[in-house]
Amino acid sequence: MQSNAITVDKYISELPSDRKEAIERLRAISLKNLPKGFEESIGYGMLGYTVPHSLYPNGYHCDPKQPLPFFGMASQKNSINLYHMGIYVRKDLYDWFVERYPKYTKAKLDMGKSCIRFKKPEHIPYELIGELLTKITVADWIAIYEEQLKPKK
Repeated sequence: MQSNAITVDKYISELPSDRKEAIERLRAISLKNLPKGFEESIGYGMLGYTVPHSLYPNGYHCDPKQPLPFFGMASQKNSINLYHMGIYVRKDLYDWFVERYPKYTKAKLDMGKSCIRFKKPEHIPYELIGELLTKITVADWIAIYEEQLKPKK
């Protein structure tokens, strides 16, 4: 369910109590583990971490007024979803995450190309998510992103 909140605190305050604790914990892990330069914000109706225009003036190619997205989290109708753009474009990182996941939780992995869904907050592998967030710096993400924008030969 997309939120209309415009601040992080408002977004979190609107969450159901069973989701609030999980999102607050994910937020703390994100702030602790994301490399310097990513900025916390609300975008696309969820809590996210982006490359600000001060570091990447071009912004997001779909809407250059928006900062370049990298990682997001949302409380949806049936799950808490995480969106990590790095696992979408880097197969080695995707494979690393899939291989490590069972070591952190017994829950079956429910994952799309960039979306990881958790039906129960207690199944979230917080330590693994924290480790995932350390894998790509802002400079790395900008380079990866720009490489993806180049026409394929």
